[in-house]
Amino acid sequence: MQDLDNDNQKFYKEKILNSLGYIVLENRKKTGKGINKFSFEYDIGNGLLSKLEKGYIDARLTTVWKLANAFGMKCSDFIKLIEDRLDNDFNFYN
Repeated sequence: MQDLDNDNQKFYKEKILNSLGYIVLENRKKTGKGINKFSFEYDIGNGLLSKLEKGYIDARLTTVWKLANAFGMKCSDFIKLIEDRLDNDFNFYN
């Protein structure tokens, strides 16, 4: 039972990270800036940004906040974009 729970949590975490990555990539592209220029201007490491865009790693809240501000939005609006990419009944503990 524990393995199933861990597998489910990994699955849900991957969905969140992939949604975050998609939103970051799409919004960065809208700025017209490459990954190096964007990461330099907004003080986010380009390796970190690349991994976030690919959904490989989790982000700290401070990084999410920086990204939201870099895209000209409030953090809550940025989180809402991520949330909207998930299923309506998405729940980490389903």
